[in-house]
Amino acid sequence: MLVTPVWYSDEVQDMRELPMAPGDYKVTPGARWSVTSLKDGATVYEGIGPVVIRRANGA
Repeated sequence: MLVTPVWYSDEVQDMRELPMAPGDYKVTPGARWSVTSLKDGATVYEGIGPVVIRRANGA
């Protein structure tokens, strides 16, 4: 599960399911945070942070 903030609220978060395990992604903080797949190098997310990757409930 990719958990990202939304620009319009400090309390609301956007959550998106990811196909691979949390350890298959690299989170890079910065002015614009990025999440990259370690398997193929694809950028999964680029935007405001902080960003967290965690297991989906029940997984």
